[in-house]
Amino acid sequence: MQANAGIYNDKVVHQFAVATVFWGIVGMLVGVFCAAQLYWPALNFDTPWLTYSRLRPLHTNGMIFAFGGSVLFATSLYVVQRTCHVRLISDKLAGFVFWGWQAAMVGAVITLPLGITQSKEYAELEWPLDILIAIVWVVYGWLFFRTIAARKVKHIYVANWFFGAYIIGVGLLHIVNNLVMPAGLWKSYPVYSGAVDALAQWWYGHNAVAFLLTVGYLSMMYYFVPKQAQRPIYSYRLSIVHFWALISIYMWAGPHHLHYTALPDWAQSVGMVFSVILLAPSWGGAMNGILTLSGVWHKLRTDPILKFLIVAISFYMIATFEGPLLSIKTVNSLSHYTDWTVGHVHAGTLGWVAMISIGSLYSLYPRLLNLQGMYSTRLIDTHFWLHTIGVVFYIVSMWIAGITQGLMWRATNPDGTLTYSFVESLVATYPYYLGRLLGGLMILAGMCLMGWHMWKTWQQSKGLVQHPVLAPDAADAIA
Repeated sequence: MQANAGIYNDKVVHQFAVATVFWGIVGMLVGVFCAAQLYWPALNFDTPWLTYSRLRPLHTNGMIFAFGGSVLFATSLYVVQRTCHVRLISDKLAGFVFWGWQAAMVGAVITLPLGITQSKEYAELEWPLDILIAIVWVVYGWLFFRTIAARKVKHIYVANWFFGAYIIGVGLLHIVNNLVMPAGLWKSYPVYSGAVDALAQWWYGHNAVAFLLTVGYLSMMYYFVPKQAQRPIYSYRLSIVHFWALISIYMWAGPHHLHYTALPDWAQSVGMVFSVILLAPSWGGAMNGILTLSGVWHKLRTDPILKFLIVAISFYMIATFEGPLLSIKTVNSLSHYTDWTVGHVHAGTLGWVAMISIGSLYSLYPRLLNLQGMYSTRLIDTHFWLHTIGVVFYIVSMWIAGITQGLMWRATNPDGTLTYSFVESLVATYPYYLGRLLGGLMILAGMCLMGWHMWKTWQQSKGLVQHPVLAPDAADAIA
């Protein structure tokens, strides 16, 4: 038994919260620079480690794993303690998870610009870093599930169901997709080949979206929306149906990334069918979050944190409608390889993932410091509008650019020759890249504002407060 078992371990939560904002600024800065390079290609300065091909995976890994991973660690370790009414089972393991994860992310920052990569989408890191991530993840899983096992209440709140599924799912995906034969310290070859390698990669790639960027963030929705609205979740039964339907269906949707490739046609069709079915549990769960505000919709006028959370769910609904739509083969024949896909991805990541993360942190952070709220409600509102308008600029620009590209690439003359050259399609979509850059700059500005705002809030406090573990019947419990 730890000597301080009577208080929550909020140190690791605070560390991950700060890391989230730091990596968010870094990752978005790299993304904005990449967007600028697509409009002004000379911005690579003829420097290999500044080329788009090396910075783009740095951006994706930075946002998904450094920013996204850190906020998932922060919220999961915060929520599991509050809903289980028990301190994390080990401070040392919590510290190892934090520093191990940051070490892996720093490794990504060093190796990816140097061109050290497996060349696999969202799985670019080479085998030494993959092993480090796997070790940290197993320790994280042990920390989380052992804390649940030590809970003081019989019931396991639904947010922990989703967190648990994301931990198991991501661990499985990471290990299986990164099975390689090392050929040196920073070089390896996958154990799979050909179409099997492609299928394994997109089983991983899509389910990284499913279990890291969806299931984990739904946990935040199920905790922070009721908490911030001070209302119980609209339907607890629906939340359980949502959980089982989502994790049962999502695993089979990956082949829709491989339409019109060497993958067998039946496998492509399986991915399409399961993708379309996904619309039902996705929207059912989203409505569960939105309807939690029944009777308190007026709070949106005065609480910008709730605006972040509810608009995030709205973008989740947009992305989970668009995903099944793009998986249909006839639609995919137009959208594949175009910027429409880029717009779809960022509707999910900037609209859903980033906004639910930011809202959750704004809700969580002052509670860590025992404050009534953040330093300034007006600054949160300013951040909300900067981010929301930026996301709209970004995704609308990419939607228009993508549909334009698809239509131009498939246009043919009566004799069967192509109507437009690739360069003509590039000229037609070029102005929309400036729209994307403008949207990205607004989002980055909002993230920098959040960093400064958290610093001002920290200065207003007396530092981290030791919060006593509440009794299972305490009013603070939302389960």
